[in-house]
Amino acid sequence: MLIKIVWSFGLFLPTEEMAGADWRAVNAVTALLAAAGIGLAMAFSRPWGERLPAWTVALPVWVGTGLLVPMLPLAPVLGPAAVNRDQEAGSPDFWVHEQLLVMISLVGVGIGLPLALAGYARARWPEALGGPLPYAEPVGGTRALQRPLAGLVASGCVLLGCVKAFWAAGGTAGLDAAAVERRDLWWHMLASSTAVWAFAGAWGILVLAYRRGSRGFLLPMAVTWVASGMLFSYSVYGLLDLTGMQQPSPELPVAAALTREGGAVLGVTMGLTLLLVLHDRRRALRGPG
Repeated sequence: MLIKIVWSFGLFLPTEEMAGADWRAVNAVTALLAAAGIGLAMAFSRPWGERLPAWTVALPVWVGTGLLVPMLPLAPVLGPAAVNRDQEAGSPDFWVHEQLLVMISLVGVGIGLPLALAGYARARWPEALGGPLPYAEPVGGTRALQRPLAGLVASGCVLLGCVKAFWAAGGTAGLDAAAVERRDLWWHMLASSTAVWAFAGAWGILVLAYRRGSRGFLLPMAVTWVASGMLFSYSVYGLLDLTGMQQPSPELPVAAALTREGGAVLGVTMGLTLLLVLHDRRRALRGPG
């Protein structure tokens, strides 16, 4: 974090390229993310952390787990792919080697963050981590709202998943014919991952809303949590294509915008529907209060 803070002020830069406003902004953002990570670690390990407003903990963890957990099974492939992409783009050797360190650190955070969250949630929201899927409908519950929202989100996720799977399998509809050579391993892996998590999220939110399709509550809840965060965070990550800081994607501008913004909307709506489920479940299992 201290290195990123220094770099964001333009001091001790390893390359002249990093003196640009875009790189300094990225360093400032990553410094803020590092500070948030330190704050979360303290909140998870100290008694005062359980007294924080729920959103101050849930929101950054939702984004973080959505960004990092889907990366874990892909890390052995995405790491070398990121290095190759930077080398082909002419990035300085310093940044190419730093990519490996960044990937290793992200894998560590991707493993540690959900484990820390599980311990924190078990102490503060035990109803979110166990028990059977069905529960008694509380008075004034939101099940009538959950089902149509879940249906809409699931339909959108299936559509998005089909598009991403089609592209990952080699389909070219919606791609710029002059840019198909940009479909490198990195792009294929991210498209495949998005398709998998879109389908998984569709399953998870339907199971939670209709309360059938799984014996326990934990699995569909965890899948929905990660999938919703993934769809949102990866859509925000896709905005880097508009800054010129990374290799442009091969999609046509309209197709890229629809899948990117559509994924963000689906992720947020899925996350809000999950909150309704958790709110009703808490009232049913613990009573109001």
